[in-house]
Amino acid sequence: MNKKLLAAIIAINVAAGAQAAPSLEEMWELVQKQQTEIAQLNAQLEKTEQRVSETEVKTEATFAAVEEVTAGPMANLAEWADKTSIGGYGELHYNNLTSDDSDKSKDEFDLHRFVMFFGHQFNDDLRFYSELEVEHSLVKDTKDGSNGGEVEVEQAYIEWDYTENHRAKAGVFLVPVGLINETHEPDAFYGVERNPVEKNIIPATWWEGGAMFSGEIAEGFSYDAGVHSGLFIDPTNSKSKIRDGRQKVSKAKGDDLAYTARIKYTGMPGLELAATVQHQTDVWQGESFAGEEEADANLWELHAAYNNGPIGVRALYAHWDIDDVIENVIAGADEQEGFYIEPSYRLTEKLGIFARYSEWDNQAGDSSDTERQQYDLGFNYWLDEHVVLKADYMREDTETGDELRGFNLGIGWSF
Repeated sequence: MNKKLLAAIIAINVAAGAQAAPSLEEMWELVQKQQTEIAQLNAQLEKTEQRVSETEVKTEATFAAVEEVTAGPMANLAEWADKTSIGGYGELHYNNLTSDDSDKSKDEFDLHRFVMFFGHQFNDDLRFYSELEVEHSLVKDTKDGSNGGEVEVEQAYIEWDYTENHRAKAGVFLVPVGLINETHEPDAFYGVERNPVEKNIIPATWWEGGAMFSGEIAEGFSYDAGVHSGLFIDPTNSKSKIRDGRQKVSKAKGDDLAYTARIKYTGMPGLELAATVQHQTDVWQGESFAGEEEADANLWELHAAYNNGPIGVRALYAHWDIDDVIENVIAGADEQEGFYIEPSYRLTEKLGIFARYSEWDNQAGDSSDTERQQYDLGFNYWLDEHVVLKADYMREDTETGDELRGFNLGIGWSF
């Protein structure tokens, strides 16, 4: 029974296989069809490879274009911005002062200074620095010269680190003398107005054109030494102040140069001690007055500043010794000197109080009483480390009895 069934199944399969076997013509058609399909697939593959190759070329071109842009103007701009610095400071004052001499009385608002800093780092050893200032808000051409502000380039120099711990600069720079002259941002000192000794004797702000060498000679000790344009004291000007001799590097007479040297010690935290000396062979810059051909001048300046926690003290002395021949035209102007002392105390991180006594004389070589004294008392309130509100009371006396007194208010900032 089983054998018969198995035989039947085998017979059926053989018959079915015989019927399914294709003929030679059918097989040839099948091969032709497959060849056609293979050719079509190859053609499609070639097109795909061509498109991929074109895409790669376009991608490379895009990358090249992007690299060209990023390595071109945009990259240069980014590099310039990274190496260029901008800053500045400014201060608005309100002065309410009265005097027996009505010409000295004052009740006014004044945007005393608006200053912008621009600097650029060419490389690790070479940099540029500048300071552009507008004084008293505007420049006005007046017949008598009053109420006219000034636009001044107080600094514009190249500085080069020619060796480790030593550098040189050339251009227009601040003379290294006193406490205020090089660091005069309003948030860095007490009082609405700068102290009268550094204003009238040194005279801050004081800048010249020339070359200066600076560096560190030992731990805590630094030096500055330079040659630059000098003062021009016109003895026909009856004011006789050293301050009037600043030429501000504006077509400055260069017949006689000035030589300045300073030594400074900052080796103890919070302490600064410094001494500056300057020599100028002829402050008349080649001119002759009263039959005299020249007048040499020497400046000596000493100062100390100390800050220990909330306690601060500043003290300074400055003295000019000018050739006696200048006295033939301006009585007493051969000696000009002054000093001040300024203790201060920070009541809080934001609030500080100060007192200052100043004494100066622009005609100290004369027997007449030309000495001036000024008393200041006030406070600074820092809204931020670099934004300060100021208020002080001042009284200025002279030996002749003239008195100027009143109060000052101010706001200052730097960034």
